[in-house]
Amino acid sequence: MINLVKKCRVQQKNFLGLGKNKNLPLFFKRILSRRVLPLILSLVLMFFVSLSYPQSAKALIRQQEEVPGQMLYQARHTLWDNRGESWQVILFKRIKDNQVKDVDLRLVGFPEQTNFIHPQPLVMTTNQGQIFQAEDLFAEKSPGANVGQYDFKTILPKLSRAQGIELNLPLKNDYPTYLTIPLPVILEWQEIMNF
Repeated sequence: MINLVKKCRVQQKNFLGLGKNKNLPLFFKRILSRRVLPLILSLVLMFFVSLSYPQSAKALIRQQEEVPGQMLYQARHTLWDNRGESWQVILFKRIKDNQVKDVDLRLVGFPEQTNFIHPQPLVMTTNQGQIFQAEDLFAEKSPGANVGQYDFKTILPKLSRAQGIELNLPLKNDYPTYLTIPLPVILEWQEIMNF
């Protein structure tokens, strides 16, 4: 058994080129050793995996002058619910004549797969256990069954200490659907409040 182990080590050294060439510098021998090579390969693999991972929480605050004297600020994100479905999450603030007119959250799901219940408030829970309800702004008429829009004017300032929130989406489903809003998104929303 011991001879077999020695023979395997010799074959491994020959495979890596360590046994045949005694003139390799010690540095290269260590790199190609069985301890360091897997570490290097793992780091390279992790680097390429991190490049392919979607950056869903990245967004820019967009500014747009809708009409003279009226500005629109918005943050758009693509986030995934507890079932793996993607959502467009858009928080926007409209200022007219230096007065805050609207601060709303719009949620857009995939057409023909998402149906909001109207009128129904959006219930959200912070990670500290606070519960808030946002008024349904599409109670009368929605631009589509997959679109919900909620009044965040009074709620957003209360989320300043929240590390994250979970939205309980009022959908026509037989199962609960939750959308988790991470801290970087909440911080961006807070930045919009400061405009």
